[in-house]
Amino acid sequence: MQQKKIAFIGAGNMSKSIISGLIAKHYPSELIMAANPSQDKLEALKSSHSIKITNDNNEAINWADVVVLAVKPQFMEAMCQSLSVENIDSKLFVTIAAGIQSSRYDDYFNAPIRLVRVMPNTPSLLGLGMSGMFAANGVDENDKSIVSQIMQSVGEILWVEDEQHIDLVIACSGSSPAYFFLMMEYMQQSAVKMGLTAQEARLLIQQSALGAAQMVRHNDHLELSELRKQVTSKGGTTHAAIETFKAQGLEDCVDKAMSNAVARASEMAKQF
Repeated sequence: MQQKKIAFIGAGNMSKSIISGLIAKHYPSELIMAANPSQDKLEALKSSHSIKITNDNNEAINWADVVVLAVKPQFMEAMCQSLSVENIDSKLFVTIAAGIQSSRYDDYFNAPIRLVRVMPNTPSLLGLGMSGMFAANGVDENDKSIVSQIMQSVGEILWVEDEQHIDLVIACSGSSPAYFFLMMEYMQQSAVKMGLTAQEARLLIQQSALGAAQMVRHNDHLELSELRKQVTSKGGTTHAAIETFKAQGLEDCVDKAMSNAVARASEMAKQF
């Protein structure tokens, strides 16, 4: 891994997970700095990973080669405009804020910057994340390699060539853990109605979900539909459940939900 000085502006869960992933990959702790108003969060990171910390965003940015902007979208513009960045053209910026188009950051900094947009998801907290990434103008292959290495510390990555496809990433991976949680929630509720305890139902469902995901991962030569068919004997219990899902319009429901997630992401982009 290329060794650059990396500053995280914001010390929330995603910054924490990426820092933890980097340290787990033996990235030098002295090359990582976190900036945040909350001293408690900073001290926790310093205690766990021996990284550098500061309450001063300018100190962090001017120290770093790579700057990860990890503040909430609604605070991003004000934060960027409050900064005084030296040698801005020498720095690579990475944003994990949803909804803000890459061109807006040039306005925020009042200068063209090298920027990569990253859309991670919450399983990154466990090192099992999926991050979609888009390289804006001025980002070269070496820059992309650096960001790839950073985000691969918390999971898998996918580069998209069209910035609009970041919205599709949000629908497919950024938001989708909640889709699976909802399905599991409904399955648990149904099982409890039929007599299992909540704990029994959760164990059965969560382990089955984990196993199913691993089967998909380890059989990438098979279509998802084929994996489903292998578990579905005609006339059996699984067939009865699958046919019910189809009859109740699950395919259309999923399609509409995904489309609405993409539409909402596009709407959010217009707010910034």
